[in-house]
This record gives sequence, C-alpha cells and structure tokens, in this order.
Amino acid sequence: MNSTLMTLQKNNIWAPWRMAYIKDIEKSDECFLCAAREDRGDDREKYVLWRTELSIVVFNRFPYNNGHLLIAPKRHIPDLETAAVEEIFDIATLARDTQIILKKAISPQGFNVGLNIGRCAGAGLPGHLHMHIVPRWDGDTGFMSTCSEVEVISQSMDELYDMLIELSGEMNLPSKKCK
Repeated sequence: MNSTLMTLQKNNIWAPWRMAYIKDIEKSDECFLCAAREDRGDDREKYVLWRTELSIVVFNRFPYNNGHLLIAPKRHIPDLETAAVEEIFDIATLARDTQIILKKAISPQGFNVGLNIGRCAGAGLPGHLHMHIVPRWDGDTGFMSTCSEVEVISQSMDELYDMLIELSGEMNLPSKKCK
C-alpha cells in the first residue's frame, strides 16, 4: 500500500458506551439532571456526588477527562439570566468544593471550568444550565491525542465515585449541604 493511501486510513478505537448518548441526544424528553435531582436511593447508579438545597453535582457520563463533573441548579432553567443570585452563588461554591476534592483525590494540575449555553455553544443538554468541571494534567494530551486525536481516561467512574464519596465525608464537603 502506498504511503498516500496509508495516511488516509483511519484508526478506530471502540467506545460503545457513547452510543447511548448518540441515540438519546435528540430523542429523550427526560432531562437527566432533573431525573437525578431528587434523592431516590439510586445516587451511585446515577453518579450523583452531592446535592445542596439549590444544586446538584453529578459525574459526566460521557467525560472529556477523568473526574469530569457537572454542577447544575436543581431548577430546570436554560441560562444564567433565568438563575437566581442564590443559585449562581451555590453553583460557584460547588465549583470550588469540587476542585478541592478532585485535587485531593486525583491530583490534577489544573481545571477547565465552563458553561455551554445553547446547542450552538456546545451544550449537549441545552435546556438545563450546568457547569463543567474538567480536571487537567500537564501531560494529559499524551501521545494518543497527538497521534490519533484520542483521549485516554485512566480510571473507572465507579472507582472515582467511591473515592469521592469517601473523601466527601472525611473533608466535610460540600461545604453547603442539602437540608
């Protein structure tokens, strides 16, 4: 095979867990954040880390990196304009608390923290405001993304969930708990 043809070939890495996201992106009428906001005894199954009176912290099931968390108001609101000042403060406080616990648990050297408001801005769930907390490491791009535009997540969500739940108790986080 000549070298021109070889450069046009693609390498595939299988990620079958993404199919649920792809199939549901336009079909699902249920908001997964609203479904997880009430304590129904299935927090581990839904990867709910914390709840406060106004907000919820959950694992991103389709993460960009290990420890990728989502922070959202419990109210189903689309943007910051609609959010009450207390909700914005609660989300910001939880962003701080998630950084504290993730530093302790997995030692990232930095974080990407952000909001995607609207589908055109990259929001996978445009109707329910949520903040992304994405831990980053100096070498996290590594050879996989350089060679293949692939990111490697090195720890299972179950393992990290258990670690963060344990640390939450030890560190008394979040600092503002649900009443």
